[in-house]
Parts: sequence; structure tokens; C-alpha cells
Amino acid sequence: MQIAFAASEGVPYSKTGGLADVVGALPRALAALGHQVSVYLPRYRQTRLSDAATVVRSITIPFDDKYRFASVVSGGSQGGVRCYFIEYPDYFDRDALYGTPSGDYPDNAERFALFSRSVLEASKILGVPQVFHCHDWQSALIPVLLGTVYAEDPAFRDVGTVFTIHNMGYQGLFPPETLPLLMLPWDLFTISKMEFFGQVNFLKGALVYSDYVTTVSKKYSQEIQTSEYGFGLEGVLRDRAATVTGILNGVDYDEWSPQTDKFAAARYSPQELAGKTKCKEDLLAAFGITKADPSLPVIGIVSRFAAQKGFDLIAQIMDRLAREEMIVVALGAGDKAYEEMFLRLNKQFPNKIAVKVAYDNAIAHKIEAGADMFLMPSRYEPCGLNQIYSLKYGTVPIVRATGGLDDTIEPWDARSGKGTGFKFSEYNGESLLLTIKQALEAFRDQTSWQALMRNGMGKDFSWNASAREYGKVYDKVRQSRSAPNGAEKVLV
Repeated sequence: MQIAFAASEGVPYSKTGGLADVVGALPRALAALGHQVSVYLPRYRQTRLSDAATVVRSITIPFDDKYRFASVVSGGSQGGVRCYFIEYPDYFDRDALYGTPSGDYPDNAERFALFSRSVLEASKILGVPQVFHCHDWQSALIPVLLGTVYAEDPAFRDVGTVFTIHNMGYQGLFPPETLPLLMLPWDLFTISKMEFFGQVNFLKGALVYSDYVTTVSKKYSQEIQTSEYGFGLEGVLRDRAATVTGILNGVDYDEWSPQTDKFAAARYSPQELAGKTKCKEDLLAAFGITKADPSLPVIGIVSRFAAQKGFDLIAQIMDRLAREEMIVVALGAGDKAYEEMFLRLNKQFPNKIAVKVAYDNAIAHKIEAGADMFLMPSRYEPCGLNQIYSLKYGTVPIVRATGGLDDTIEPWDARSGKGTGFKFSEYNGESLLLTIKQALEAFRDQTSWQALMRNGMGKDFSWNASAREYGKVYDKVRQSRSAPNGAEKVLV
């Protein structure tokens, strides 16, 4: 099948979060299954192309003030996937992808509307797919445009759309006058389409117009249909629940494996765990912890420092946790209050609490390889990747039972020897502290602990299984699109 991905970021070309990892890995897994896959991305300032070639010189994009003219650059083919980049320097040649520390770029609606229209127009020249697979609000106008402005275009008559929600918290909200600016019909500004509490909601438009909606874990697909996690769109999702499904993200074990990790101080495997001790020593040295007892358990954190990631809970318990027999190493950046908390604790407990306020890929790998436990107490987590990386490294996850964290981590039972980690349900500091203490207690029995490590290391969350599930979704969309006129289209 011919599949075209449209997204605002994708490794190795651009990245701010997990979306980029998915867009970098899933197309390759689909190509390995025999699908013909192309990927459309904006060409940002940070995009590095070694063999760029302009394949579409000019695409005319209408706005209500003037036309804009974009071009399309080919980045060649990697892993059987053809990559195309929408080039419009006024919109994409900027320091960051979405905004500055003071907030989002004020013209983000125009930026990603131009991107979406350019993808559709470019596909007429480069090849119209059978299915457009769009990701998050930045590409949400593609299914909207196909259902409205392009509804009578014969080039797209049988083209289906799949839309993946990576995080419901980001929806693309803009004032009503955005619609005429983008040359979109005013009748979209209704409660049954894109109107959302007096604003235009790009994500809502995609939920209304896409043939199929997916999320990045089964649990999250259920959670976002509730008021607690739906961010006001739970009713839209419940109305079309039959075409909403969760497919767990995979991970790239070529990059994240203790048997091949180029950043780890030593290699190790489930059969030979000795190398993890060297990785632990290297990790403590990297954080400047030289006087601590190396036999103490090390809890690792790699995260954006934000309340959504559970740092409000961590703040509630850190002074008490610091008095336990353990070491915490944290890598990340975000809310100043949490950055300052870790810096304060580091001064107070220099050999027990350490932090690097940054994002450093090499250090992230060292934490996965060298820590004994990995902490992810998220308020909500659509999928999460670090807990899956941690399993492969024998770094036991401590997580809250939400979204993909709940789907991927099985509670440890020392009596049966089953399970892969520790998790709690109630979102409060006391539940988190109790669960960490349970993990610290379990760590004292190293024979049992190594069985727990090996349980996690034996799990396989590679992209192969997820790609097959997406293939099934594409088939359902195609079957629906090819149904005779007037026939009932059933997608489940």
C-alpha cells in the first residue's frame, strides 16, 4: 500500500519530543513489511540534508492577504522510505520549531496550514498515496482540507486518512478569524466541526474528518474518552469510538540496547550482567558523585521537568526520599521551580542527589545503562519511551499506572517471580513514596532483583508488531473507501 506520513518533526532531521522518534522509525518498519512509504516534513533551520534536490519548484498556497509559494526538496531515501521537505524559509528557517521561551510563534496557524496544503499539492506531482497518515495538530488540516476544500478533487477521491494523537494536551487553538485567513470555509466554525469554546481547534477538525483515529497506547485511547484526560474533546472521541484505537509505540533497539550502546561504559546482556556495574560507576562519575557507596541503588530520571511528568509529586517527597539509602540522578530541563529544587537538593545532599539541567543524548544513554531504577510518575503519559528503554537495560521502571506506562509495565511479584517493575495508581506523593520504598526494599535481595531485571530485558517492544497493527488500520480505511456508493462503511 502507498502511505504518506505528514508530521511536524522526525528524526534524524528535526526533534523536540517522542513524535519525532515515531516518525523516524515507524515508516521504516512499514517499508520492511512491503508498504511504499513517503514522509513529508517542514524544512527547518536545524534540518541537515546531505543530498538535497528540489523536486517541486513552486507550489501556490492561497491566503486571504496574498499567495505564498513553497517548494519541495527531496532528502533521498533511507530504509526504503522517501523523505520530502516543504521549504518556505519565512516560516521554517527559525531558531526553534514551534516557538520561543516566551511562547508559541504567533503565526503557527499559517505555518502549518501552508505545510498541510503543500503536502497535498506536492503529492499530486510526486505520487498520491492511498492513505495519508497525519500526526498531531500541526498536520491536522490535511484531513480537514480533504473533507472540504479538496472534497471534489478527483485526485483524492479514494484517498483515506489516519490521524494519530500523540498528546491530547496540544490541540492547535486559534481565533475565529484564522479560518478566512487560511481560505477555509466559515461553516467549519460550528460545534460539530472545528469550533471549540469560541476558538478554532485544529485537532478537533482532524478528529471529525479523519477516517480513523489512533493513539500511541491502548490505555491512552481509553483515557482520552474521559473528562479527566480528554481536554474537552472526550465527547468527540466517544461519538466515534468505533474508529478510535490504541497502538503502542515501538522502540529502536538498534539505538537503545545494552549489547550495542556506544555511549555505555560496558556492554552487557541478560546472560551476562557484570557490565552494568561498570556502567553504574561511569554514571556516578559523569554526575560528579565520587564518595557515595556504589552498592546503593541508583534511581535515574530523564524527563522534561513539568507537572505533567509528575514533578509536582516528586517535589512533595524529595526531602524525605533523600534520607533513604539510595542515589538519584536526574537529567532534563523545564519549569524553573523543579530545576531549582534539584539544584538545592544537590547542594544539600551532594553525594545522593545529582542533576544536569540540559538535554544530553549521551548522558541519557548512560542513565539507562547505569541506573538500577527509572522513575516516571507521570500525571498522564500517552505512551512513554524511557520506561521501555529501561526494561531492555535491566533498569527497573517505577511508574504511575496511566497510558502507555500502564500498558508496558507489569507489577513485580517476588513470590511468583513475575513482573517487570513497580507502579502506583493514586496521583499523590504518598503513593509515589510508598512505591519507591517497595522498590528499594526489593533491591536488597539481589538474586530476586536480577530475576526482575531479566524479565524486563526479555520483553520485545520493537516496531515490527506495531507496524503490523498500523497495516491493519490502513486496510480498514481502504476497505471503507472502496465500498460502493451508498454502502455502509464499517471500520471495525
